[in-house]
Amino acid sequence: VQLQASGGGLVQAGGPLRLSCAASGRTFSNYLMGWFRQAPEKEREFVAQISRSGGSTTYADSVKGRFTISRDNAKNTVYLQMNGLKPEDTAVYYCAADRWESNYYARPGSYDYWGQGTLVTVSS
Repeated sequence: VQLQASGGGLVQAGGPLRLSCAASGRTFSNYLMGWFRQAPEKEREFVAQISRSGGSTTYADSVKGRFTISRDNAKNTVYLQMNGLKPEDTAVYYCAADRWESNYYARPGSYDYWGQGTLVTVSS
């Protein structure tokens, strides 16, 4: 699977931003999809995951209630709607594809394919 993330940019605190990740190369609906982020000098951290059908989602506590992950299997695209952004949300955001369900969905090593990342900067 090739993944292409887009939609990052500069936004003021409290504002919204929507990230997209377009997939190609394999059957998109066979993969659970996740979003991770990595701030400068910090480890990559889990943000959200969505099931193959889109019927189940999981979020990191730090974004719960503010971010929404969704997918459109007809368009081979996964989205991350981010509302109420905070300066601490500033990071490079990565989408990732996971062929198999597991309890380790929050670990980057569980994912098989990664996009190139898109930078989100939240100004205070």
